[in-house]
Amino acid sequence: MNNKPIKFAVIGAGHIGKRHCEMIERNDDCQLVAICDTRTKEELGIENYTVPFYNNPEEMLSKEDFDILCVATPNGLHAEHALMGLKAYKHVVVEKPMALTKADCERIIFRAMQVGKHVFCVMQNRYSPPSQWIKELLQEKRLGEIFMVQINCYWNRDERYYKKAGWKGKRDLDGGTLFTQFSHFLDIMYWLFGDIKDIQSKFNNFNHPNTIEFEDSGFVNFNFVDGGMGSINYSTSLWESNFESSLTVIGEKGTVKIGGQYMNEVELCNIEGYQMPELPPANPANDYGQYKGSAANHNYIFENVVDVLLYGKPATTNALEGMKVVDIIERIYEQNPHREK
Repeated sequence: MNNKPIKFAVIGAGHIGKRHCEMIERNDDCQLVAICDTRTKEELGIENYTVPFYNNPEEMLSKEDFDILCVATPNGLHAEHALMGLKAYKHVVVEKPMALTKADCERIIFRAMQVGKHVFCVMQNRYSPPSQWIKELLQEKRLGEIFMVQINCYWNRDERYYKKAGWKGKRDLDGGTLFTQFSHFLDIMYWLFGDIKDIQSKFNNFNHPNTIEFEDSGFVNFNFVDGGMGSINYSTSLWESNFESSLTVIGEKGTVKIGGQYMNEVELCNIEGYQMPELPPANPANDYGQYKGSAANHNYIFENVVDVLLYGKPATTNALEGMKVVDIIERIYEQNPHREK
């Protein structure tokens, strides 16, 4: 690709799509060439972007010359739009989740192999200093055998988030609380500890019966394929504001907990013969005005895209890993009574 800027087009210009546009414009090796959304530029508040704007993705793909399509549309459209980009021989960056079914992820991977293009999955929590630190601890086997892993995700998502006319909360476009809110943390779990089996789940929709078509809370426990047991406890029913996203690891030689609202702080490090280093500060959370999301690490995604395409480095979140996260969520949801078709 020489060292010309990599040309990007973005489909979906909501909160996250705008973040993609911003990160592309900030990176000297990247160039934003087009944006697509069903709404108008005025409705989206993106009048400041002077690049061509489209309401139809097929038209954008046929008229614009670019290298990578960023897919930041509602979850249920990720597969359709990723496949559209690959069919047009574009690399693709897909926001989390990669799709809503493992079968759709497989279709994306198969098409990418056919056309010889990369698919990058956005799982930005891997870039936070505490996540990188725990990964290093595990690679060095500092904790010895892993006994237990517990993930707690307790957030507020009320009518300020689930707008009546919006796609969030809809079964076909949103997919479920684990897909939209907490797939980052399932990705961290898979990245650190591998696949799971023997899943048992309990779900409830406590206070969103009029705003979402699935559960707002769940208890999930399982065994790891590589040994040890784990659990995920989550809810979006917290009053007013987020509480925490935390990961506790109990091992043969020590205990570690990272917590805070966005898994951005080390709360405990007690490991045999080990002194914890000082970690760089984590990035702040994405701020959506009345509610907050996970850590703002999208810049690292685009730096990795540049590293892969210009310098031949490996992708930090590849399509197979994106598919595994979707596969794990699908298997967790198999026992969910709130997911009737």
